[in-house]
Amino acid sequence: MRRRLVTVFLVPLVAVLLVLGGAYAWSAARSIQQEHFSELLGDVAYFVTSARQALRSGSPDLVASEAERYYELYGTRVLVIDRSGSLWASGGDETVVLDENTTAQIQLALAGRRSELPEPALPWALTDSVMVEPVLENGDPIGAVVVTASIDVARETILEQWALLLGGAVLATSIGLIVVFRLATWVLRPIRRVDAAMEAIERGDVEARIADETGPPELRSMIVIFNSMAEHIERMMTRQQEFALNASHELRNPLNALLVRVEYLATGLDDEWNRDVEETREEGRRMTRILDTLLNLARSGERGAAEEIVNVAEVVSDRAEAWRQSASTAGISLVVDGEGGVLTQTDRTILESALDAVIDNAVKFSPSGTRVMLAVTDSTDGAEIVVRDHGPGVGADELAHLTERFWRSPRNRSTPGSGLGLAIATDLLQSIGGGLRVESPDGGGLAVHLRLANAGPS
Repeated sequence: MRRRLVTVFLVPLVAVLLVLGGAYAWSAARSIQQEHFSELLGDVAYFVTSARQALRSGSPDLVASEAERYYELYGTRVLVIDRSGSLWASGGDETVVLDENTTAQIQLALAGRRSELPEPALPWALTDSVMVEPVLENGDPIGAVVVTASIDVARETILEQWALLLGGAVLATSIGLIVVFRLATWVLRPIRRVDAAMEAIERGDVEARIADETGPPELRSMIVIFNSMAEHIERMMTRQQEFALNASHELRNPLNALLVRVEYLATGLDDEWNRDVEETREEGRRMTRILDTLLNLARSGERGAAEEIVNVAEVVSDRAEAWRQSASTAGISLVVDGEGGVLTQTDRTILESALDAVIDNAVKFSPSGTRVMLAVTDSTDGAEIVVRDHGPGVGADELAHLTERFWRSPRNRSTPGSGLGLAIATDLLQSIGGGLRVESPDGGGLAVHLRLANAGPS
């Protein structure tokens, strides 16, 4: 954004300097050349008067001495041409060689026509100035005066003016650049503070605020609104976490009491009730796991998660062993396969809760006599756990809905459950920088991929 602001402010400034500076540079060059030509015209007028007197008296020395002295002082050569077009007098000792253009101007002057002023040109295109004027006597031409002056002084003056102008343009551009950078910093500083606060909130620091409210009035208003929004979000998240913590805590006591009563009642029942009692126990244990997951989910939103170096393969083996009896009761075998030393830095409790939710989902929907495969792999992108079941699966158009809360496939509506397992696992993994992906592999069932970030060496 800084680059765009600098471009928006600097490009018009440079364009204006180029237009105005170019116009001024050309105007200065024209003015200097016109001044040079005016001086040359004055010299021509002076020598036309002297040449007229010399030509009438027939004495070239009258004008030659002045022309020679003028040449020595200013380096400007003066020639006097007689009526026949021959050189009659000159200043300087060098041999005079007239080019075609000068010869043509002399012919026009001997015909009584005055030469035109040269057109202004760029400094590097300037050549020596040649001015030819007729010498008239009673309206008739009796000769011509040719003045040839060097343009070097005018060229150097123009280049000096242009150098000063360029220096001024560079100075103005530098000042403008400094002003634009400071202006951009002043404008963007509040935006950078907002970005930093948003990143902090995204990392879990919901108490992040913007204390400094300097900057343009519009951005100061935005900062005030942002702080108000952040406070509102913090209050909402705090209430949600408190509700989840209170609900899980308050439900645990009556649930434990209920399980104790079940155990008490089971002692007075016949063996024919054993299956029903065991199913009741399992439902109670499952409710306990759901409350634990809810509690962990609420705690995962708090800052300062207890991250540690975790052996992912060990966690998978432990959770598989914890679920083995429940899976065996349903006629399902759990098989663990994968690398044995996959390390990552994460929250072990959250990882276990997410894995429990996925294993629970796999066991629940797998038919008796099948296997649930748990595999662990490691890569540069992070560790990954794959839980593969051989249940009924879902259609390709339903995969995207599996991680939505309370979503149930129409074909599995009769299966007990709330539709929260994969959604909770997704939230848990995202809270530690991971993710969850579900796919339908060949052979039916589902393959749930639990990805963990920051994988360490295996």
